[in-house]
Amino acid sequence: MSEQQLPVWADPSVSPAALDPQGVSRRGLLRRAGLFGAAFALGSAAAPALAADGRRPGGEDPRLAYLVGDHHIHSVYSHDAKYTFSQLAAAGAKYGLDWMVFTEHSNFGHADFGAALENREILDARAENPRQLIFQGLEWYIPAAEHCTVFTAPGPHEVDVLTRFESAYDGKLLAYDKGGPADADTARNEAHAVKAIKWLAEQRRSGYVDDVLVLANHPMRLGIDSPHEMRNWRDAAPEIMIGMEGAPGAQGAAIPGWRGATSIRGEYENKPSAQSWPGYPADAYLTYGGFDWATATVGGLWDSMLAEGRLFSVTTNSDAHRIVFDTWKNGDWQPGQTFDSTGRLPDPVNTDSPQPGSDFWPGQFSRTHVGVTRYGYRAVMAGMRAGRVWLDHGHLLDGLEVRLIRDGDRGRGVTLGGRLRVRKGEKLTLNVTVTTASRPNPQRILPELAHVDVIRGAVRGKVADRDTWKAPDTRVVRTQDVSGRTGTYTLRIPLTAGEESFYVRLRGSDGNRNGTGYLGASVDPRGPVPHAPGDGDPWADTWFYSNPVFVDVEGA
Repeated sequence: MSEQQLPVWADPSVSPAALDPQGVSRRGLLRRAGLFGAAFALGSAAAPALAADGRRPGGEDPRLAYLVGDHHIHSVYSHDAKYTFSQLAAAGAKYGLDWMVFTEHSNFGHADFGAALENREILDARAENPRQLIFQGLEWYIPAAEHCTVFTAPGPHEVDVLTRFESAYDGKLLAYDKGGPADADTARNEAHAVKAIKWLAEQRRSGYVDDVLVLANHPMRLGIDSPHEMRNWRDAAPEIMIGMEGAPGAQGAAIPGWRGATSIRGEYENKPSAQSWPGYPADAYLTYGGFDWATATVGGLWDSMLAEGRLFSVTTNSDAHRIVFDTWKNGDWQPGQTFDSTGRLPDPVNTDSPQPGSDFWPGQFSRTHVGVTRYGYRAVMAGMRAGRVWLDHGHLLDGLEVRLIRDGDRGRGVTLGGRLRVRKGEKLTLNVTVTTASRPNPQRILPELAHVDVIRGAVRGKVADRDTWKAPDTRVVRTQDVSGRTGTYTLRIPLTAGEESFYVRLRGSDGNRNGTGYLGASVDPRGPVPHAPGDGDPWADTWFYSNPVFVDVEGA
């Protein structure tokens, strides 16, 4: 079968066998009758004629299916992790993941030995698990800041790019880690981080790798990722540096009676240090409903970046190192061996008794859903770059489809990450199609969605103060009670375009834990709140978040 004859869902880099119509995470593909067939052909029909200035009101995004994944996973090739590729891939399959990114910590042993060894195992894992898309990546120690996920599309140069990047730009390996206000090398180190992102962008532009993406990990865990740094990374190459973890891994850290009386979900148990950006409040070092303060605060840092009118995505993941209640421990080293000399930990050994840990298996609790028009590695990366992303905890939802359309238009409108062009005063409808959980989650709880919140913010353009973390014109504009509703239903939410461009994003929860949002009841009357230390059962406080849809008002 030639590439031209492949079914329209197929990515030429992936065998058609990779699409399993019986798979748990692919059931949504079948629900949308004809989605990967004639429907895409309809979606490729000629667009209406453009206005004389080359622009027209409205917008039309393609039909999508959502693939579920995790972009932050550690194996025996990270010095502080434990599991083999086989164990992690099997867990991902069990919990319904379509795609996974292995992001080993930068380390001399990894750079010298581990990355190449890891790639051989990844190639084997791809062959043995044709129904999973398995990426190789790196957890980059950002100069002057904390960590990022970096990953490439599969290809002959994926290891070369990652190892060259690690050696030339990793803050820990170069001792470019300091970034506090009083550190002499902060400006140099921050500049090196920007240079690193530009270098990755050049590898993509030159065709040396098909694609590469970067996301900031747990940005507020230590408070060392300042607003201006995050903006600088984004502006260096917005097609590469696409977003941040909206919710960190380590979601099992505060299960009652497990790690201790001071434990917080995400292991967000820190206080400001000399390395922290001094403009963050003390409450920024906590998680809210399991989500990072930068994301969970309506009108906060994420919104302040979106209010510039530029997409910056959020994700969630396991950050799998050591799984809660797991009985495996690290194996023993052979005499004379170390991680620096091998680049790999010994295989783990089962002890039959619970071992320390904070994390869940990939897909067990945290899930990032990416909208794609075809199945494959490049399609997942393209969907992430386009911002067609929503995320949930605890398997709260089976599906979410969002479309914003001008009243009177007959097309599909635009979806997450998209832009709708309108005239001042036009009436719009936000169609939110929810598919509720149809089966118990891995904790044997059938999740129930209690409410859907619509958050709207004005787009004011580039900020003068690149360290601002507030968007004063963003707030919850509607809360829809959906308690008791099951199956698939659509909420039709009316909106009106004013004189300013704006964006809308969505959030919702099981309703178990709500309170006044960080910036007050007038901004967020029933938002996520921190849990008491040591008492953060993640399964009892689950949320979903979506990326924004932008509305560009003519003349604004």
